[in-house]
Amino acid sequence: MVDVCDIHVMKPLLAENGFHFSKAKGQNFLIAGWVPEQIAIDAGVDQTAGVLEVGPGIGPLTQQLALRGNKVCAVELDERLKPILQQTVGEFDNVEILWGDVLKQDIPALVKEKFSGLRPMACANLPYYITSPILTALLEAECFDSVTVMVQKEVAQRIAAKPGTADYSAFSVFCQYYSEPELLFDVPAGCFLPQPKVTSAVITLRTRKELPWQIDSKDIFFRTVRASFAMRRKTLQNGLAAGFPELGKQGAGEVLEACGFAPTVRGETLDIGQFAKIANEIYRRKNNV
Repeated sequence: MVDVCDIHVMKPLLAENGFHFSKAKGQNFLIAGWVPEQIAIDAGVDQTAGVLEVGPGIGPLTQQLALRGNKVCAVELDERLKPILQQTVGEFDNVEILWGDVLKQDIPALVKEKFSGLRPMACANLPYYITSPILTALLEAECFDSVTVMVQKEVAQRIAAKPGTADYSAFSVFCQYYSEPELLFDVPAGCFLPQPKVTSAVITLRTRKELPWQIDSKDIFFRTVRASFAMRRKTLQNGLAAGFPELGKQGAGEVLEACGFAPTVRGETLDIGQFAKIANEIYRRKNNV
């Protein structure tokens, strides 16, 4: 097996194939072999698992997933990597590379086709610039047992943030609606070449099989959350009035009062159950329920 994290092995191989890492694509060379190994272990990949990997790059995580999982289906956008991946993961008969943009895939259909009878999981070392769209797509697909990703540490902290903290955001609520996130470990900048300017972190999101909250309308729930964080320095009443113009400030105040909240309450202090309560009250008013 090619040691993908050994720069002395990979530099000649990359040069031979005329491959240069693209800054625009957020590509960095992982030079610490313990990182992909730990991701695969902590994700819980075993012979019952079918793993969708997003962006295998030159294959360090792909190798570790293939050693442990039953099947790995890796989706890669950069076709310049074809000859590289052929050499780094070509020996694994349980790895399939799909060339294209994962955001243009029908992810549930892909998982059903490739991982029949297996426990579907997603793993990725995500480029910073496209973390949110890919995580959103993986969670909204609602077909994985878990999603384990390496991202910028700040993003990982935001995903797992609790109400009332500076990192808590609409994206925190979105991720925690679909999953239960757990921060696993940090990955220092020195583990990459070239070194990024930030620390990375690995986080696993165990997807919820059923929601612990009653939510009458998913659309109105997320609209409520977005409205609550859109005007972070203002009260929730102002945020709701702007996000639901049909309510107006008075209507927004009535909604909060009906839910037992003070008119001065701010959105960033509320948990998902409290957002659900407000969203359900708005839904009832809009539909005269």
